[in-house]
Amino acid sequence: MRNTEQSKAAFDEAKKYMPGGVNSPVRSFANVGGNPLFIARAEGARIYDIDGNEFIDYVGSWGPMIVGHAHPRVVSALQKAVMRGTSYGAPTILETELAKLVQTVYPSIEIIRMVNSGTEATMSALRLARGYTGRDKIVKFVGCYHGHSDSLLVSAGSGLATFGVPSSPGVTKGTAADTIAVPYNDEDAIRTVMEREGAQIAAVIIEPVAGNMGLVLPRQGYLSLLRELTEKHGALLIFDEVMCGFRASLGGAQAAYGIRPDLTCLGKIIGGGLPVAAYGGRHEIMSHISPAGPVYQAGTLSGNPLAMTAGIETLKIITAPPEEDGVDYSRMLTVRTKELLLGWQCAAKDAGVSICAHQAGSMFGIFFTDREVYNYEDAEAADQEAFRIWFETMLEEGIYLAPSQFETVFLSGAHTDADITRTIAAAEKGFAAVKKVCG
Repeated sequence: MRNTEQSKAAFDEAKKYMPGGVNSPVRSFANVGGNPLFIARAEGARIYDIDGNEFIDYVGSWGPMIVGHAHPRVVSALQKAVMRGTSYGAPTILETELAKLVQTVYPSIEIIRMVNSGTEATMSALRLARGYTGRDKIVKFVGCYHGHSDSLLVSAGSGLATFGVPSSPGVTKGTAADTIAVPYNDEDAIRTVMEREGAQIAAVIIEPVAGNMGLVLPRQGYLSLLRELTEKHGALLIFDEVMCGFRASLGGAQAAYGIRPDLTCLGKIIGGGLPVAAYGGRHEIMSHISPAGPVYQAGTLSGNPLAMTAGIETLKIITAPPEEDGVDYSRMLTVRTKELLLGWQCAAKDAGVSICAHQAGSMFGIFFTDREVYNYEDAEAADQEAFRIWFETMLEEGIYLAPSQFETVFLSGAHTDADITRTIAAAEKGFAAVKKVCG
């Protein structure tokens, strides 16, 4: 057994000063039991806790570390940038440089606004959609997470497609009433909503590749249907690619599935590990944002020079033409992710354990179930106890995974063939442990 006494002591102390001892709920390990690891440092594909344990990391700070932790180019750029000051509250050319890099990969983003978090990006995009259309209602999908702003913290009411009800204390019924919650991947539900409420709907917002109920893929034609219905009823289609941007493919889910949304929310990777997100889209729509237009949104730290620097360097690495560095970064990650996931599937089959495995580029995940997973209800029906045993075994073997079956894991450019081989070997032990306990 690994010694984690210092992490346990640190967690006990943290609980005296922070709610649940953490600053974001999933870090608490509540879904898997036990105590979270307190991390001291990270490098490449490895993280190291304060007890000195080393782990191969597949969380990657929940996605942004696509080039690995502490990449030398990113670190060097940040060291130079910090010497010039950490924040100005004034424009810099760095903001325009990052905007150009994003636009090169995401042609649907004609104009972009930098913000500081995914929550801020989705909240602002929805405000813009309401201001642009003059409508109040929005549609979201059960199991898709778009941050913790009030209008998005809703759950479905009773029925196929209903007005949302607050899913957190502090969210008013009035706020939730303007949000319609629809089951993910359910064509009948979204058709019903749009036919019934289409004239009042400002926007439909979706994770085109869902990453917050575990990794769940859109059914064939589902995103095209959303594009068709929103255009028919004059609503905006918002792709929340905070997680799947640059991951589902270099151009995100919109490139992978050939859909052009009206607005896109990005985050994670464009900050290179620092707090950055953005929203953007058609010039006509984005011109409604202040100071160009009447829809207000602001942020003192938006476009922070350190965050812009990390994002620029990260995007330069992953978007470099293959002829420059001899590698197609996105394709390389996709192939390696497929190798790893295939290894897991073979190990599960050999152990007699049923899993459902999904991949979108360099995002991946498994559910302990013998059924396909298309939505939140399917994900919730998967065996949570089996996942807990799997997680604990993998952690003991030195593999750091997301501490919840409802989260997604990621590969980075720093993961080596040896890392993948070792992770598959650990998975064999993990599935054997699941079979022993759960049958």
